Amino acid sequence: MHVSLYVSDLDQTIAFYNSFFGQSPVKVKTHYAKYVLEQPSLIISFVEHKDRVQSHFGHLGFQVETPEVMHAALDRMKESGLETREEMGVNCCFAKQDKFWVMDPDGVEWEVYYFHEDAEFNDPRYEMEDQKVQKTAMTEIFSTPVKEPCCAPGEGSSGGKPCC
Repeated sequence: MHVSLYVSDLDQTIAFYNSFFGQSPVKVKTHYAKYVLEQPSLIISFVEHKDRVQSHFGHLGFQVETPEVMHAALDRMKESGLETREEMGVNCCFAKQDKFWVMDPDGVEWEVYYFHEDAEFNDPRYEMEDQKVQKTAMTEIFSTPVKEPCCAPGEGSSGGKPCC
């Protein structure tokens, strides 16, 4: 898998991801850094371009094979001084999980989790967050002013002005 993210400050991004991934990038150029991870297999690059950093991105994550691997990664984050948010024994995405979260300098959240088993319900907290995000998106869509058409429907170019 390959992921490419726009970032606002490459130096801050490299410092964060060196701690998060536990390794340095394999390539660093002007406004560019690339990491190649063996386990889990991931190629991720960062392109410094402030104007293209996206808000409301969602999140990225790694599912790990054992609770011990997850706790070892959590301990490494804490030792590196990264701020973590822990959620143990939660039902998220209709699955019982232990997880922790970290956030990169541009606000991209990373989830590292161990999957215990499928669940028949989602944690109500996540349902409420999803509804809030959907409501915010719908408010933004419906509060955006509609541009007036440049011609009436069916008018076409025969009405004296080109139709858009």
